[in-house]
Amino acid sequence: MTTPDAKRHMPYPLEELIAELRELLGERGVSVELAARERASVDGSRLSPVISAQLPLGLADVVAYPTSADEIAVVVGAASRLGVPITPRGKGTGNYGQAIPFTGGLVLDMTKARAVVSVGDGELTAEAGATMVSLEQAANKADQQILMYPSTAQSSLGGFLAGGSGGTGSIKHGSNHQGFVKALDIVHADGTGEIVHVEGDEAQKYVHNYGTAGIIVRATIALEQLQDWRGFFASFDSFEQLLPLMRAFGELDPLPRLTSGDLSTLADALPDDPAIPAGRASLRAILDVSTVDAATALVEAAGGRVEDVREGPQTSMKISMMSYNHPIEWLQKAYPDTYFHVEVSGDPLIDRIDEVHAVYPGGMLHIETAHGRPIGMLAGRYSSPEEVFAGFDRLAELGVGYHNPHQWFVDFEPARTRELARTTDPNGLLNPGKLVDATLATGAKVS
Repeated sequence: MTTPDAKRHMPYPLEELIAELRELLGERGVSVELAARERASVDGSRLSPVISAQLPLGLADVVAYPTSADEIAVVVGAASRLGVPITPRGKGTGNYGQAIPFTGGLVLDMTKARAVVSVGDGELTAEAGATMVSLEQAANKADQQILMYPSTAQSSLGGFLAGGSGGTGSIKHGSNHQGFVKALDIVHADGTGEIVHVEGDEAQKYVHNYGTAGIIVRATIALEQLQDWRGFFASFDSFEQLLPLMRAFGELDPLPRLTSGDLSTLADALPDDPAIPAGRASLRAILDVSTVDAATALVEAAGGRVEDVREGPQTSMKISMMSYNHPIEWLQKAYPDTYFHVEVSGDPLIDRIDEVHAVYPGGMLHIETAHGRPIGMLAGRYSSPEEVFAGFDRLAELGVGYHNPHQWFVDFEPARTRELARTTDPNGLLNPGKLVDATLATGAKVS
């Protein structure tokens, strides 16, 4: 039954779509219950106080739960034929509002379409809802590993490709549009419900654009030979002792899978772990076992101490979950209503750290390495959006690249995506509100 709030704003035949979806998916494959619609209408954007102040930004009219790539396709076909907006959704772990249904309509929850289709030599094919950790496990059984996975390893493949950018493994392989994707199966909003197969450069056009040009239903990603990894934990009296090691660890051969460093503030906010002692700057890394001795020598030469070296995939997962955005989450848990963050990159993160920290009150950098350069999350004490945005110019003056994580616009190749969407989504039904003129995306990017 159509809910009262849906009737107020609904310019499309919702009842007809719901009936058709129930025919396609069964009663359990569709929900119009308020609780289900509310759960499907939020993501991890509460990490941003700028976005949080604007929540809720939208509410689904109906949620569909297809269980396969083929079912995703027919659902998209039905909704687009009837002119109903479609917001694709994976695990909802994105931090920037990409999965919020601004205009209501259908939220397409793809987490039940999670089959690993095949594992071959150097590649793996899986449906959009498969979690990244399940793909890593499947690859490991074939003596291989995926090139990268996000810090939230329970994220879905489709969500990571459409909304993510990098993570564990990016120190070597860069972002997920740089050789990670070999082929995609896509559904366009043209009413046909047909699956379109794209490979190579054509596939890259659908990566990191939030599903605004087509919805990923299945993907083939690159694999490499499995390595014997160790979780490496070190600590230092000061953050300044740690910083040069971000470059030095980036010269180890083989490269680490991840390097990650923080001020003592993070160690004080984390659950107790003797490998991450309170009051000390912390370095965590996922190292090839052959480089542990060299890494130990680097740490000791810098005045630090190695706290522990641990084996097993759970250790790697633990270190991953303390990388990228996750330190900010831990700080927010320990100190509610205090911190915001900005994504940053470049040599000044090491060479001009005091000036970088001074950009925002209470500034503190979480630092990593990706593709040969320092990257990180610069946290500060939140006061207002104006204070956040004013810092962008100061970062640029220091030579720091930044990305604004407090907006939901597509800002990676937006012109290319808009051009593609003219034919793949002629009526603007795919994730409405996310593909806008680039001038509206405040502080989008500086390289």
